[in-house]
Amino acid sequence: MACEGNGMSDARIGEALIKEVIEEELKEVPSEDFPPLTPQADLKDQEQKLVIQLAKMICIIGDKVQGDQELKDVIDGIACSSRSNVDSFKEVADQVFQYGISWERIAVLFYVAGKLAVKMVKAHLPQSVREILRWTVDFFRNNLLGWIREHGGWINSFSELAVASMQNVSSMSCRSYSLVLIFVAGLALGSVITLKLTKRL
Repeated sequence: MACEGNGMSDARIGEALIKEVIEEELKEVPSEDFPPLTPQADLKDQEQKLVIQLAKMICIIGDKVQGDQELKDVIDGIACSSRSNVDSFKEVADQVFQYGISWERIAVLFYVAGKLAVKMVKAHLPQSVREILRWTVDFFRNNLLGWIREHGGWINSFSELAVASMQNVSSMSCRSYSLVLIFVAGLALGSVITLKLTKRL
């Protein structure tokens, strides 16, 4: 059952999650004058908690793929491309999902959007951040939202994202262990939210 059946919106959560991941990645660059990202629709308290926990898991997964040179080259390619950036972004998205959609690949796409936003700010093109948000949200709505609903909504993403983010535990630094603790707390919170929503049905 998708989140809509529990009074939560998979579309609203996904859009807020993309924005949250991009904003989290932008924290790594010095504060510059880039336009604030468009506020998303008001989230319910439970939706906001879910977005925050999912964003933390995506950061863990992102840390795992950060060393992937091919992914770095793709991000650099979009930033330096003379072609339409939206076409380049779609090409990257198609590459991420070339073997089908999964929760982990959705997380990687959101991470790529965040890294691309950072790259554009560093290239003194901060106005591009809004475009990246828009492209990612459009791709999410047109290509991923249906799959997410068919697979039980964002609530059901926790277990697979947990496995994806924990596969990296053996090679983690002390800093990463704190992320795991945050993740475990988030997983517990997600379970409580799921339990409360299930009892209401």
